Amino acid sequence: MRRDRRLRRLFDSDSGQTLPLYIWLTGILLFIAFAFFAFAQAASARNGAQSAADAAALAAAQDARDELMDGLELAIGEDGDWIDWLAGDEFTGGGARGAADALAAENDSTVIGFGPTEVNGYPGFRAEIETTYTVGDSIIPGTENQHAEAEATAVVKPRCDVAPSVDPKKAVQFDCDGGESFEIDPDDYQPGDLPDASVLFSVHLAD
Repeated sequence: MRRDRRLRRLFDSDSGQTLPLYIWLTGILLFIAFAFFAFAQAASARNGAQSAADAAALAAAQDARDELMDGLELAIGEDGDWIDWLAGDEFTGGGARGAADALAAENDSTVIGFGPTEVNGYPGFRAEIETTYTVGDSIIPGTENQHAEAEATAVVKPRCDVAPSVDPKKAVQFDCDGGESFEIDPDDYQPGDLPDASVLFSVHLAD
């Protein structure tokens, strides 16, 4: 009988020591889980911000490409500067900021920095954005008010070689990237004769 009481007291003593340890370990595991969740929230916000920045920069460059196409269309047969348009030298980028703003807004972001730039001799646009949403509540103080930021640069690159000796008043055969080729004859040109914009100019994110 006395032995049973001793065993019971020993068991109760072990249980009393184990319970605080169990609570402590559970607390640590919960903290680690919440910490991982906080980092996942931050990573998701950063990824969303980068996607928005990429979209904004690409939209600006694509708007510039559209301007190049419109200018090239108007210049052929009018004067000699259509070669410059084909070389990607004549656009002003007047609508680029508006295009970047629109795409950023579609991705729940705002453009906070924007401007033309040059990458390896090719024109482009750099866009810096800030998300309109925050990282969200987490165990890390301040994340509920923290917005993610990112930036990206997109480039407009002519895909067809334009030799300086080309006579803009005569028919010219152009060979472009990807095996595409076309001819421009200023005397016989009709609106719509140009190939697709993607044949003449590539738009891509800078490395």
